[in-house]
Amino acid sequence: MSPWTCTRTRSSLPPTFAALVQAFFTEYLTGQRALSPRTVAAYRDAFMLLLDFATTHCAKPPAAMKLTDLTPELILAFLDHLEQERHNTVRSRNARLAALRAFLKFAARRDLSALSVIERSLGVPMKRFERPLLGFLSREEMLAVIGTSGSSWTSQRDHLLLGLLYNTGARVSEIIGVRVADVILDGAACVHLHGKGHKQPRASRCRSEGRGTDDPWRQVRQGSPRPIACLDLQSARRLHHQARPSLGRSSSVLLLVRLQPGYSIGWR
Repeated sequence: MSPWTCTRTRSSLPPTFAALVQAFFTEYLTGQRALSPRTVAAYRDAFMLLLDFATTHCAKPPAAMKLTDLTPELILAFLDHLEQERHNTVRSRNARLAALRAFLKFAARRDLSALSVIERSLGVPMKRFERPLLGFLSREEMLAVIGTSGSSWTSQRDHLLLGLLYNTGARVSEIIGVRVADVILDGAACVHLHGKGHKQPRASRCRSEGRGTDDPWRQVRQGSPRPIACLDLQSARRLHHQARPSLGRSSSVLLLVRLQPGYSIGWR
């Protein structure tokens, strides 16, 4: 057999399951789709859970798995495992299934010999769930939640964040990412919000309460890249849950904050 024939024979072999998974994460998600690191991490977690379940359910280590092992029966058993044993919500269950679907669609273009199994597996449906109705607070109730700031730095920080959440309707990740350079106080006061993923920054108008309340802010060096406050994710979500229901209404924001040296934003 000539060398050309040997090369042709080896290249015609379908890729292994391990090679497909590696190409899916290293080439497709990051290189071709340019998905955010958090989306890639969510897909990674879905595969880690699947491989761990398949090791027990199919008695196969991850290195020995094949693409044809991803049958509808295995996927349905995995989804039931998430809900019943790991107590995942239907939203989490559907998110894991979306990650598997994305991989199967990618693999279908790389391994034609498994098209029959992939077609059947792609038929696993998303599960419907009840969407609860969201209540809302009146403007007076919302202002009572925001309250007034005390003399401590922590009280002023929390009051500012609550006011920004209520007045701008921003996400928690957008608010805790606001920096001094993003706040414009001259003319019509506004704050530049940086959206998640690859969304362009957007500006949201805000008003100060009374006169002179933004003076302490103006004392901070303009253009500073430092964050306006330090807030852990759990506290930010708790404050956001309290302030979110009445986002459509106009509210005043007390632009008053003092930066403490050494503080930085991070997921803790």
